[in-house]
Amino acid sequence: MAKDGAKKILLLAGSGESRALAQALAWREGFDLHARLARPMRGRAFPVAATTGGFGGAEGFRSFLAEWQPDAVIDATHPYAEAITARTAEVCAELGLPLLHHERAPWVPGPGDDWVEIAAPEDCRSLIPERACVFLGTGRAGLERFACLEGRRIICRQLDMADGPFPFEGGEFLLSVPPFSVEEEMKLFHRLEVDWLVVKNAGGAGARPKLDAARAMGLPVAMLARPPAPEGVARAESLQDAMDWVEAL
Repeated sequence: MAKDGAKKILLLAGSGESRALAQALAWREGFDLHARLARPMRGRAFPVAATTGGFGGAEGFRSFLAEWQPDAVIDATHPYAEAITARTAEVCAELGLPLLHHERAPWVPGPGDDWVEIAAPEDCRSLIPERACVFLGTGRAGLERFACLEGRRIICRQLDMADGPFPFEGGEFLLSVPPFSVEEEMKLFHRLEVDWLVVKNAGGAGARPKLDAARAMGLPVAMLARPPAPEGVARAESLQDAMDWVEAL
């Protein structure tokens, strides 16, 4: 049950930023928080009690909102959770429900970086030459879209065991457990004889070492651009900005 007068906040979690925001909201009086994870997060436990699992599509999401009746929704899912973000924005707009999109700033290239921004995985076909060794730092979701890279050696790093074979010829999984230092990434790229990196622009410090290693080694990077942000939705990149938005409700 919500505390009398408390603002009810639905937090769609999944990013590192969602951990910090959940903790900040839990510490602050005057808020009743419901955190929802599409799937369990790797690493340390989520800092507050959270429900795991989807809503059952747009209709299930509408039903949940009608039942719980939050005062606001915060989308702090992964920057590439495009379907969830689009659905959340559409439904909240229909209901006139305040929505904040909270995600960390993307990476930007600096001196010595050799990045080429791509809009879709299929853009790699014309960019990366045949017989190149490609290190995919994009995760397993959407891996089949990189089938355009057949004719190259593809190495896709995974944080846990793959639940099936590689989806196309010439690819292999590499099981590794973070964190990875710049020196470790350089040794790995040397050992594998990597020619190209393909990376999602997730931002943040945790996944940055592979990019710093690529810079040091002069390796080119195909940087998959983030999906466009939903129009007309408030945005916050920092925890302070997110908390200021919540306090102003």
